[in-house]
Amino acid sequence: MIAFVSGQVAALAPTTAVIEVGGVGMAVQCAPGTLAALRVGQEARLATSLVVREDSLTLYGFADDDERQVFELLQTASGVGPRLAQAMLAVHNPDALRLAVSTGDEKALTAVPGIGKKGAQKLLLELKDRLGAPAGATVGRQAGAAAPASWSDQLHAALIGLGYASREAEEAVAQVAPEAEAALAAGEQPPVPRLLRAALQSLNRTR
Repeated sequence: MIAFVSGQVAALAPTTAVIEVGGVGMAVQCAPGTLAALRVGQEARLATSLVVREDSLTLYGFADDDERQVFELLQTASGVGPRLAQAMLAVHNPDALRLAVSTGDEKALTAVPGIGKKGAQKLLLELKDRLGAPAGATVGRQAGAAAPASWSDQLHAALIGLGYASREAEEAVAQVAPEAEAALAAGEQPPVPRLLRAALQSLNRTR
């Protein structure tokens, strides 16, 4: 297993970071929040989990070992593959997921694209004794740590991480705001990865 990769960031894309390790470019699948903290040309260290399939080897990257551990624990639940596990961590940080499971917060799980009401109920049952308790000392602190960044903040940070100027990022966020607001009006979490792709397309059209 590849536990982590460390090296210079060679390239960034909407869902992938390429880290140069010993002269080899390692493509690592990352959530928008993780990508937002990376900068091309700078050194980075990502905790990683290698997912092996018959026809592919995919490396998933995380900001720290805790995220990687939760990513792997989530996949012990039936019906949860690496893409859904990463989507859960894109919407909620590890402590937010622990808090949601420990308190039976069905709504928090249905905020993740791909998880419906029945799926959330099943996950709450299966994960209850697997994720452990939130790290916060009090419920109040846990709740504060659990609040994920808004879709616009995640998107703006991801665009800045990809090398766009702050003004360009703000304009791109405004371009995709109607889609995000439509999702919120329907009681759903705005799909940040899809919004990021749409934002990048709008930026390419204006250049």
